[in-house]
Amino acid sequence: MKVLVTGAKGQLGTDVVIMLKENGFDVYGYGRKELDITNQEQVNEVILKDQPNVVIHTAAHTKVDQAESEPDQAFLINAIGTRNIAVAAEEVGSKLLYVSTDYVFDGTATEPIDEFQPTNPIGVYGRSKLAGEQMVRNFHSKFFIARTSWVYGAHGNNFVKTMLKLGQEKKELSVVSDQVGSPTYTVDLAERIIDLIQTEKYGTYHVSNSNSCSWYEFAKVIFKEAGLDVQVNPCTTKDFPRPAPRPAYSVFDHMSLKINGFDAMPDWQTALKRFLKEQGQ
Repeated sequence: MKVLVTGAKGQLGTDVVIMLKENGFDVYGYGRKELDITNQEQVNEVILKDQPNVVIHTAAHTKVDQAESEPDQAFLINAIGTRNIAVAAEEVGSKLLYVSTDYVFDGTATEPIDEFQPTNPIGVYGRSKLAGEQMVRNFHSKFFIARTSWVYGAHGNNFVKTMLKLGQEKKELSVVSDQVGSPTYTVDLAERIIDLIQTEKYGTYHVSNSNSCSWYEFAKVIFKEAGLDVQVNPCTTKDFPRPAPRPAYSVFDHMSLKINGFDAMPDWQTALKRFLKEQGQ
């Protein structure tokens, strides 16, 4: 099976490419320099040349705060770029998997959110990613939308790496305790993406590690597992104002995975331990 991956140099894309190759797929990985998803002619040319059976679309504008000050750029990449990919993938008859986000919800839920609940993004990033989902639904017939949350891994910048770095430099930190979600290890996310694309069980999926925590609880467990002695103090979102609003609650229910017969996602604590061990922590 031939698989084309956009955003192949990114945090998730890198692991997707590695794991596809390990599983014997014929992989075509494109980073931003090799494939500009906002250039429709280039997208058509590349996908027509490679004739993939599946396109995994991980490329995105993911700088949440920056998106607030450059909405045109966020929508150009996340909506128009996704349209370009969807149209070209449909043209060659390939399946399409689009990676989306918990930011398509407003954070007012009080129980885990399943795939059939209404979306209501509160910032530019979330709105642009939801527009990408709509482009996929409008222009493609064989698609998977995989929404994920709080992603970390070996490649690129993320919360876990930031905490490990700060843990070497500081003895005390304040971390937000009133935002709750599900941390997700890229390796577990990539594995489930690879499971999805080998089926015809199309639709929208919530794919995060299972169970939930606040950023404050997440930080405490990171330091504990890494053997770092850091005093972590809880603080509120208001104490750390940021340009983009964050959903206060974005814990996923994996209903689509369950009812379509896919394996349950590992819990976030187990995933974190595996990641730290693999990083030599």
